Amino acid sequence: MTAFSRQPTIYIPHGGGPCFFMEPSPPLPRDMWDRLAAYLKGIDASLPERPKAVLVISGHWEMPLPTVNTAHDHTLLFDYYGFPEHTYRLTYPAHNSPETAERIEALLSRAGYRAGEDSRRGLDHGVFVPFKLIYPEADMPIIQLSLLASLDAAAHIKLGQALEPLRDEGVLIVGSGMSYHNLRAMYVQREDVDAAVAEFDAWLTGAATDPDPERRNATLAAWENAPWARFCHPREEHLLPLHVAAGAGGTDVGHHAFSGKVVGKALSGYQFG
Repeated sequence: MTAFSRQPTIYIPHGGGPCFFMEPSPPLPRDMWDRLAAYLKGIDASLPERPKAVLVISGHWEMPLPTVNTAHDHTLLFDYYGFPEHTYRLTYPAHNSPETAERIEALLSRAGYRAGEDSRRGLDHGVFVPFKLIYPEADMPIIQLSLLASLDAAAHIKLGQALEPLRDEGVLIVGSGMSYHNLRAMYVQREDVDAAVAEFDAWLTGAATDPDPERRNATLAAWENAPWARFCHPREEHLLPLHVAAGAGGTDVGHHAFSGKVVGKALSGYQFG
């Protein structure tokens, strides 16, 4: 049996639509996504070894049951609107890992979940857009798992806990979302708005990096108590991939893996282990 180094779990901001593959519209700064792009490009080199597969939980797929994408050859789901025509011709011919998908379903079953399967859905932009930077050759098997449609924070931590054994089996677990996701206020450039986002970001960083994993998970489960929580996340689907990553992080302490700003709004990424 192959021995693997224990992989971390990661929560990444995946940007806005196909942002890394187009020029921002003036007067937005041309380099607004550059720091995040550089972080994503450096993830593989930061790992203890190259994973055998990646499990991605994106903020763009919700199902009543935890559902595994079992398509062998992934198509792409261009689930963004109003962007330049060439961004709807992006390609990312990644493959699945049937063995890993089966293992994910077994772990979910062992934890009391009835898992679903979907062999027809394409990878959404919360997967293929950042992974075109992380693994540009599309040579890493990718398995996508849905969020729970309940959007219950504690339930997503438990979902991550069920998946933790994958980390010792060569699988990198990635939650893909955005630590700030109020699109209506994203491009509002006012000091009070940016200050509110920074206050929430500081709270989130404190919670995610709490040295006590039980307290960390309890704090994240109660995320709505954070300052400006519902302003920064009118709907929490882009935050909950963090809860899955934290749950799968086990007793590993989180650290602040990415810190940046986009049009004045603080964005963060976290890693456990």
